[in-house]
Amino acid sequence: MKNLIISSISAVSLMFGASAYAASTVTVSGSTSVTGVMEVLAEKYQAAQADAVEVQGTGSGAGIRAANDGTSMIGMSSRAVADDELKAGVKQFTMAMDGIAVAVNNANGVQDLTAEQVKKIYMGEITNWSEVGGANMPIVAVTREVGSGTRGAFEDIMGLIRKINGQKVTAISPRAQVQSGNGAIKTLVANNPAAIGYISLGSVDESLRTVKVDGAPATKEAIRAGEYGVARPFVLMVQEDTAAEAQRFIDFIMGEEGAQIIESEGYIDVQ
Repeated sequence: MKNLIISSISAVSLMFGASAYAASTVTVSGSTSVTGVMEVLAEKYQAAQADAVEVQGTGSGAGIRAANDGTSMIGMSSRAVADDELKAGVKQFTMAMDGIAVAVNNANGVQDLTAEQVKKIYMGEITNWSEVGGANMPIVAVTREVGSGTRGAFEDIMGLIRKINGQKVTAISPRAQVQSGNGAIKTLVANNPAAIGYISLGSVDESLRTVKVDGAPATKEAIRAGEYGVARPFVLMVQEDTAAEAQRFIDFIMGEEGAQIIESEGYIDVQ
């Protein structure tokens, strides 16, 4: 009987210990562009140890707020984050670089655009493909939603910001169609011969085609060489006193295995 009691206590202790460790969950939220590669990183990480990782694509703005408020252990942004956007005690670092690919339908004959032409298309000043060497058909410009890190980075890089009464506002035409997420833009562009959109380089597939910008292709090699200028960082934000399980996951992301996964997913590691 004594041995049975001891065995039972041991079993309960083992169960409690295992569940307590398994209950260590790393929460990550923010940019939908970063979410794809983060989910792959989380899957690989969880396969090797007991910590769980929960990833939510809520947008870069929400990721910055989550890091500031501590509602997520790790926040994600797909644009550069200004120091004054972060509260004291919150640090940031770049986990990868990503190109923003300007993409068109596979049936579109336009191969190359200048940055100025792309800007004018999104401002609504160039409205027909024939104005840039394409077929005679109206251009359907597709953009991301306000608050998207991809949109914020695209606006900054392409000069699509203007000031009104001292306030920065978008210069993207209100006629541009708004879509939430890379997937939605890909689907629309892939199914509309007149459409043009911008998406994360790591999201590009055969369903649509990228165009050169100022003669440079949207490739990792061109970004590394500084030739393709439409690129932005993938930023992670954590509080300085972050939990040990979150730090373990960050160490994995920023280590050699994380760098290999980032590269294999089509992004540029910064190790």
